[in-house]
Amino acid sequence: MKQETIVVIVRAGPAGIATSACLNLLSIPNIVLEMEDCYASLWQKKAYDRLKLHLAKNFCQLPHMPFPLSAPTFVPKNMFVQYLKNYVYHFNVDPLYQRSVESAWYDKSAQKWVVTAQNNVSALVKEYVSEFLVVGTGENSEGFIPNVYGLDTFKGLVIHSSDYENGKTFGDKDVLVVGAGNFGMEIAYDLCNWGAQTSVVVRSPELVQLGMYFLKYIRCTIADKMVLVLSKLLYGDLGRFGIQRPLKGPILLKKETGISPVIDVGTISKIKTGDIKVMTSIKDIQGDIIKFTNGQERQFDAIVFATGFKSTVRKWLKEDGGLFNEKGMPKHKSPNHWKGENGLYCVGFASAGLFGISNDAKNIASDIFRIVDGK
Repeated sequence: MKQETIVVIVRAGPAGIATSACLNLLSIPNIVLEMEDCYASLWQKKAYDRLKLHLAKNFCQLPHMPFPLSAPTFVPKNMFVQYLKNYVYHFNVDPLYQRSVESAWYDKSAQKWVVTAQNNVSALVKEYVSEFLVVGTGENSEGFIPNVYGLDTFKGLVIHSSDYENGKTFGDKDVLVVGAGNFGMEIAYDLCNWGAQTSVVVRSPELVQLGMYFLKYIRCTIADKMVLVLSKLLYGDLGRFGIQRPLKGPILLKKETGISPVIDVGTISKIKTGDIKVMTSIKDIQGDIIKFTNGQERQFDAIVFATGFKSTVRKWLKEDGGLFNEKGMPKHKSPNHWKGENGLYCVGFASAGLFGISNDAKNIASDIFRIVDGK
């Protein structure tokens, strides 16, 4: 079985539906292939209850549809899911669900992409042929749990943050949150509020929201320095609580490494009161005993790995058009990351969240329109 179109988009997360919406506005036919039974499955199925967007709403809106004026500055999960529902309906984005992409390769003789996907319900395999291929899987395709010596001997519960809903079932258990980006900090805060004995390894909190505002008017390096100074004035010296402030500010850190700075939701105050303990890195695990690099040993009932996600592009993309490296990430840094050869594009790989997705989607749609219109 074979179906032809102009553009095939892999996955219907915010990246995929934003690109489809931009193409629809330009009347360019496209097919969105989604392995789950819904769009934005990470948000609908794998986001914890108290999750909010980590930047102000004006930095998180998708192309051509701002959030309602009545929406709070930091939009909660359920409201964002409703926003995505309205977005999909308004721009007539119609993904094909339960389609697991098995491979994608470029047919040089036909000068077209051939994408093979299996229907998860019927088990039928179908080919989708297109002039352009958009990789919309983004950086957060699959939850990442690092190799920790002895983890297989741990007797308690081990989960990734994508499987965490709330702290209700953890009660008064001893829980270690590994990884303290925004997800880790929020989960630690939530666990503590539910009565869990919570420990976490943290980075320094920063005033990211203000920094994003500064970027509109001044250079990145200056904005970064201002944010570092203001952060120190607000939080004081957190070294005595085990929190080491990074040498670079949050904006440069994100731009150069892709590491997101922490936006404090109240976790710092609980660290200062001792309600949340700060631990060093894990050395190894023996049963329910976890040993840390500073020599401490503690018994825990559960571990939540808030250690981020990884790209899965290399599992199915057979020819990368010079776009991706061995880790499935763009070879070139933003803003030159989104276009490869032979009509291959990627969206959601700029390490810039929803703001980056919006820019990518608009750039890709405009570039495809320019090529199609010129034929």
